[in-house]
Amino acid sequence: MAVIRPFNALRPSPEVALRVASVPYDVVNTEEAAELASGNNLSFLRITRSEIEFASDKNPYDPDIYTRAKENLNRIISEAPLITESEPSFYVYSLTMDGRTQNGICATFSVDDYDNNIILKHEKTRKVKEDDRTNHIVTTGAQTGVVFLTYKGVKSVNDVVAEVKKDEPLYDITPGDGIRHQVWRVKSEFNKIIINEIAGVQNLYIADGHHRAASASRARAVRKDNNPAHNGSEEYNYFIAVLFPAEELKILDYNRVIHDLNGLSKDEFLKRIAEDFEVTPSAEKKPAAPRTYGMYLDKTWYSLKLSSKHIRDGKIEGAESVGDSLDVSVLQNFLLNPVLGIDDPRTNKRIDFVGGIRGMAELEKLVDSGKFAVAFSLYPVSLDDLMNISDAGEIMPPKSTWFEPKLRDGLLTHLI
Repeated sequence: MAVIRPFNALRPSPEVALRVASVPYDVVNTEEAAELASGNNLSFLRITRSEIEFASDKNPYDPDIYTRAKENLNRIISEAPLITESEPSFYVYSLTMDGRTQNGICATFSVDDYDNNIILKHEKTRKVKEDDRTNHIVTTGAQTGVVFLTYKGVKSVNDVVAEVKKDEPLYDITPGDGIRHQVWRVKSEFNKIIINEIAGVQNLYIADGHHRAASASRARAVRKDNNPAHNGSEEYNYFIAVLFPAEELKILDYNRVIHDLNGLSKDEFLKRIAEDFEVTPSAEKKPAAPRTYGMYLDKTWYSLKLSSKHIRDGKIEGAESVGDSLDVSVLQNFLLNPVLGIDDPRTNKRIDFVGGIRGMAELEKLVDSGKFAVAFSLYPVSLDDLMNISDAGEIMPPKSTWFEPKLRDGLLTHLI
């Protein structure tokens, strides 16, 4: 039984929504964030990535960074201005990209549901990133990043969304990336339908935002320890997210680039991987089906297909779990680890990851620059894969899923 709850959103006036809204904190590095916020004192990146206002050698996890984030939040509340909704509300958040629209309910969700696996995860989190966002939430008193949840859609909730969208939106903005963001406030008459229908859903799933959710849980623990009168109704017991029906979502590929060939020459490398894969030069850069891969090496694209000797009765040799059969796991277990020495992609410094939104040209650019020796393009994970792995209590390999389009920070914020 999942808990969904309306909340008093902190949000910008419509006139400045485009200036305030920013990309999520974790899709840009410090330099990119600084460039995006340049000349815009209202950019939410000045809150979520406040290190951009310090010298480049400043430790991005210094307490001063979080203090500045709080100062900037207070300043932008005053200057934008940002208003706090007088009544708890649900919101419909629609994203349109390349002619495809997905519609979600923005609300707050129970930290207890996260802790007790009503809200299921499919990725491990890194402590350093958890520490960062936990400190950010505790210092600012705000959840500035929105978690991306999904579930098996419910018709009555979809009907509510369609009805709400008949009205004029609060926001209708299209930033420079061409993605349209629309937000409607849901009339209170629909609240009971949403609450009751989601209460009948067995599980919700984190699609994107594992670190934000984990940090909300840790921040709740800090606030709870500092509040002897804690009774469970406090805002820090909930975290902000947008819940999308799975049938409206699209997962893009999440690709790999490797700095070197692990001491092998090009010919030695090709010979070695041919022991486990069918390797052919190809005009196609992206795999057209599961269990195939694109590989870019020395200005040439190749198609890789796992050798049939590793498949028995349709099952991958050595696969002991749902996750072991994913394309990303096959690539890791049969090539990246044994051939290129990438033992743990979470910690190995010789591997990097490129979201599918950047396209094959980005893989070519990185390899052609000489910074990387080889790139691999993968077939996207499916929503069924994500849900099956989450249901089984398993964890996907790192950087398995890339969701587009992404929500913007700053349009709706949850104060705790």
